[in-house]
Amino acid sequence: MNAVLADLIHVLQLEQLEINLFRGASRDLGFPQVFGGQVLGQSLTAASATVASDRSVHSLHAYFLLPGDVTAPIIYEVDRSRDGGSFSSRRVVAIQHGQPIFHMSASFQVSQQGLEHQSMMPVVPAPDTLPDLHQLVAQSTDVPAELKRWFQIPLPVEFRAVSAEQLMSSHPSEASTQFWFRAVDRLPDEAVLHRSVLAYASDFYLLRTSTQPHGIPFPNAHLRLASIDHAMWFHRPLRVDEWLLYCIDSPSASGARGLSRGAIYDQTGALVASVAQEGLIRYTS
Repeated sequence: MNAVLADLIHVLQLEQLEINLFRGASRDLGFPQVFGGQVLGQSLTAASATVASDRSVHSLHAYFLLPGDVTAPIIYEVDRSRDGGSFSSRRVVAIQHGQPIFHMSASFQVSQQGLEHQSMMPVVPAPDTLPDLHQLVAQSTDVPAELKRWFQIPLPVEFRAVSAEQLMSSHPSEASTQFWFRAVDRLPDEAVLHRSVLAYASDFYLLRTSTQPHGIPFPNAHLRLASIDHAMWFHRPLRVDEWLLYCIDSPSASGARGLSRGAIYDQTGALVASVAQEGLIRYTS
């Protein structure tokens, strides 16, 4: 298995300290704080470990309270809020240096049949026809060195943007982004792991989409971007080691915050998950 992906799996496999208490390691992805997707994935792993195996997560709602320290482990405390006949509810608090840095509520459900409908996947080029986004940036002569260094960090997920120029551009553009993504290697057949990795990957490029109408280079030393809250809904079974299309749009930015929404489809056109995030977008001196 690819070493970077194997390391992500290791990071998501938490150490159980007590019945409802877990510890996870941190990784530096070049951000000034712990990557939000890591905390999301680890929190979902912790919550899932306390739920019966016949129940799968269908929604989560999270708030980022403080920047995480990449040099220190994170403690996850799970509150078993309720176990009903069909649903289980959990609340997770992530703690570092004695302070909560994040909390999440998640709901799990036994498999049930019901009404079925979904929005249609847009028609976009197939992933095999698009360049790898990180390789494209690394080879570009027009990308600032600061941006190029960030894109050269090996990741466990690969991205192929429908319009890579839009993500890399410093010119104003529409507040929408579409890209294919998948794990860089095959993953074990564990549904909990695939959902946790999806939570990890769902945090990429959401806030960037909110800045696109304003022609702001990314990254920017004078602009602070930070996730405030993050919500996900898991609609259908999925594999994150097979290509998934992430369609993101940003309907609003105001009050030093940007709102982004995402729809995630598999290659058959099935809508497997939906995402919403509000983040801080604030200039610094």
